[in-house]
Amino acid sequence: MNSCTHYDVAIIGAGMSGLAAGIRLAHFGKKVCLFERHNAVGGLNSYYSLDGRKYDVGLHAMTNYVRPGVKGTPLTKLLRQLRIDREEFALCEQKQSRIAFGPQGEMSLGFTNDFAVLEGGVAAMFPAQIDGFRRLVQLVRTHDDVSLEARPESARAVVRRHIHNQLLEDMLFCPVMYYGSAQEHDMEFGQFVIMFKALYLEGFARPFEGVRVILRVLQEKYRQAGGERRMKCGVQCITARGDRATALVLDDGSLITADHVLSSIGAPETERLMSDQLEPVGALSDVCVSPVGRLSFVETITVLDRPPAALGWGDDTIIFFNDSAQLHYEQPATQVDPRSGVICFPNNFDYGPGRDLPEGWFRCTCLANYAQWANLDEEDYRGDKRRWFEEVQRSALRFLPALASPDMLSRATVATDMFTPRTITKFTGHFGGAIYGSPQKHRQGRTALANVYLCGTDQGFLGIVGAMLSGISMANYHILQKGK
Repeated sequence: MNSCTHYDVAIIGAGMSGLAAGIRLAHFGKKVCLFERHNAVGGLNSYYSLDGRKYDVGLHAMTNYVRPGVKGTPLTKLLRQLRIDREEFALCEQKQSRIAFGPQGEMSLGFTNDFAVLEGGVAAMFPAQIDGFRRLVQLVRTHDDVSLEARPESARAVVRRHIHNQLLEDMLFCPVMYYGSAQEHDMEFGQFVIMFKALYLEGFARPFEGVRVILRVLQEKYRQAGGERRMKCGVQCITARGDRATALVLDDGSLITADHVLSSIGAPETERLMSDQLEPVGALSDVCVSPVGRLSFVETITVLDRPPAALGWGDDTIIFFNDSAQLHYEQPATQVDPRSGVICFPNNFDYGPGRDLPEGWFRCTCLANYAQWANLDEEDYRGDKRRWFEEVQRSALRFLPALASPDMLSRATVATDMFTPRTITKFTGHFGGAIYGSPQKHRQGRTALANVYLCGTDQGFLGIVGAMLSGISMANYHILQKGK
């Protein structure tokens, strides 16, 4: 093990935001080390091997995609700040996606990486709302969603100033919530803008080999820049004197000191590391503890012996579904709420002529209740997973073209897997299995300790690109720009 115990910056968590922050700091000569409790990088967006097959975790698509030559967008800023050539990510665009509402998805809005497709769909389906929709889009385009000084405002309230149709409102909110909202029912408007741009004005893409391409690039950039990394080496607590952190106590009891600590593991999780160390000095007595997020998910993964299109399911890349005219984005009362969710077909990105994934993939995601999964004994846990796997798949099939025979899917299936809120907490440490962290965000990344900062989901930038930009922004704002 590396014997050095002092760093300019210690980063807790080797997810996307932690890796990006580490690269940025190392580029500017900072002595930086990443501390990761698990044996794989990526956090919520990683992959694992099962029976010789690689499964992506988290990644359906990389949002914020823009084509070469488009400047001033999150993706181009990210690539520039991390000194990555866009060819290294090898991103392939989606074919088409849609939002499907109603018992069989009868009310449907399609969208692609060309915004005109969504705009045309709104004009055709909601002609009385198109002018208001265009005014909303103009507001979204001009809103400063990365401002660290922005005051929170209800996204629903802002949208209703322009759109006066509940169905259209919920259809627009469904994808942005499922891909980024830690808040039930509503979103903060700045976060709505981030996701609206990321999904609708920019778009979806994916590397042919999935998330591991992104992770390989980030790890190599970090290594080339001179950053250090300690895997299977978690942080047990942060010790403090007054309003400053003095050391990290690692899981093995050893101490690490650093001038600055950047935590990517979440606000409540970071506060827990500091909770027994804080002295009630000055403003520290007024610090609010971040609430634990209530929103978690299950996801079923089905591997097929043929592409989804061969089952008659067409070229849809991602389908956001809801079986009524009203969206209920909230913690379910039962273990899983299969009424709404997301279907993803990784095969349906444009990988180029003659380039297809060797197997078919069918992924379904639904909201879940962490508390009802957390304490099951192993036999009940496995039984409930089997039961909900079937129920989630059954619900999702309502929004796809009917199969030629009832047993067609089972005959085409070669492997399955499923993750639950319990899986999320086990491999990420997120309290409550909260995918998108706490509903309370900290835009400036500040904590109760003057030299401990947050990056990642609980700082407030969303999505994979947003997570990386969060790490970069917090490294710039708290360390590099202040010449510390």
